[in-house]
Amino acid sequence: MYRCAFAAAAFVASAVLTMPAAAQLQRMFPQNTLRGTMVFGEDRQVTLNGRATQLSPGSRIRNQDNLIVMAASLAGGRALVHYTVDTGGAQVRDVWILRPEEAAIKPWPSTLEEAQTWVFDATTMTWSKP
Repeated sequence: MYRCAFAAAAFVASAVLTMPAAAQLQRMFPQNTLRGTMVFGEDRQVTLNGRATQLSPGSRIRNQDNLIVMAASLAGGRALVHYTVDTGGAQVRDVWILRPEEAAIKPWPSTLEEAQTWVFDATTMTWSKP
């Protein structure tokens, strides 16, 4: 009985100690990801780079720990983000709130025009201007 309790305690301790390390793995962003400043409003309303827009139905927001969060929990907040737009280009589909080390990666395109003319290296997750 004591061995089982010790094994369970050791398992829990190892899981707790490795969680922060797992949360800090490099996130892989799709090539069509843009960077911007987002202010979260009520419901699905957001302001992206100073322009009012909205989140698409079924959009996903990932926080700095890569966990999905609800837009309502971020209302009134402001963050530097990576984001994708839906196929029509009118609404925001996916959002990743950036960690400081991710925000330090520069340059990163902020418009579709930049993304179409710059070169993306998926292995290092960096962009270069031509």
